[in-house]
Amino acid sequence: MAGEPREIAIPRPAATILLVRDAPFEVLMVRRHAGQTFSSALVFPGGTVDESDWSDAWLDLATSGEALDPAERALRIAAFRETFEETAILLARDADGRPVSCRSTTRDDFRTVVAESGGTLWLDDLIKFGHWITPVNGPKRFDTHFFLARTAANQEAVCDGGEAVALEWASPESILARAAAGERSILFPTRMNLRRLAESGTVEDALTTARARPVFTVLPRVERREGGMAVVIPQDAGYGETENFHPREEMAGHAAGQPGEG
Repeated sequence: MAGEPREIAIPRPAATILLVRDAPFEVLMVRRHAGQTFSSALVFPGGTVDESDWSDAWLDLATSGEALDPAERALRIAAFRETFEETAILLARDADGRPVSCRSTTRDDFRTVVAESGGTLWLDDLIKFGHWITPVNGPKRFDTHFFLARTAANQEAVCDGGEAVALEWASPESILARAAAGERSILFPTRMNLRRLAESGTVEDALTTARARPVFTVLPRVERREGGMAVVIPQDAGYGETENFHPREEMAGHAAGQPGEG
C-alpha cells in the first residue's frame, strides 16, 4: 500500500579481487556488457556467491579450506571463480606453489577446471582488502568482500565475451585520473579502494600493507542534500574521504552501490 515503508532488501554475499602485477604496478579492471549491473563502470572482477561455491567437494581442491568457516570459504571460492569466468586467469597453484597452466575455457565448470589443472586454490593467497555493504535503501543490495591477490605471471587476461566486454591493466593513479577527467566511470567503493591501493608502489608493498590493516565494514548512508544526494561513509573507515555528492537523486544509488553481480 502507498505510504508503507518498503521492505529492506537482504544483501547478497559477493566477492571481488583486486588483481595486481608489477613492472609497472597495475591492477586489472573489467567493464561488463550492457545487461549486467553497473555495465558502464570499470569494476574489479568478481560477483555473487553461487550455491556451488559452498560445496564440500571443494575441500580436496582448496588449500586451507578446512581451516575456514564455510561462509568465508565460499566467498573466496566465488572470488576465484568469478575472476576466472571474467578474465580467464586461474589463480591455482601446484603442490610446490607454482602457478598452474590453464587450457580450459571460461565456460567450463569451474571445479572441473581446477581439477584438470593439476593444482588447487590456495585460499590464503587472497588478502582481505575491504568490505562494503550497499545502503539499506538500495533496491538491490550486495555484501561485497574485496580481496587483494597477485596475478598468475604465466597467464594472460582474456575477455570472456560474455559477462566482460573489456579488460584493462592500469595503475591505480591513472584510473583515478581518467575517472576525474570524465574518461572513465567508476563507482564510489571502487574509487575508494583504488585510492587505498595507490598508496603502494609494488605488489609486495600492497600485500604487506593489506595484511597489516584491519578491515572496516562500510555501510554507507544516502543523505538528501540541497541540489542532490550524498553517499556518506564513516571517518573510521580510513579512506580519507567521507562522502560522494551527486547532483541528481537518481544517481545516488549507482554511486553508493558496489559491483556484486557477475
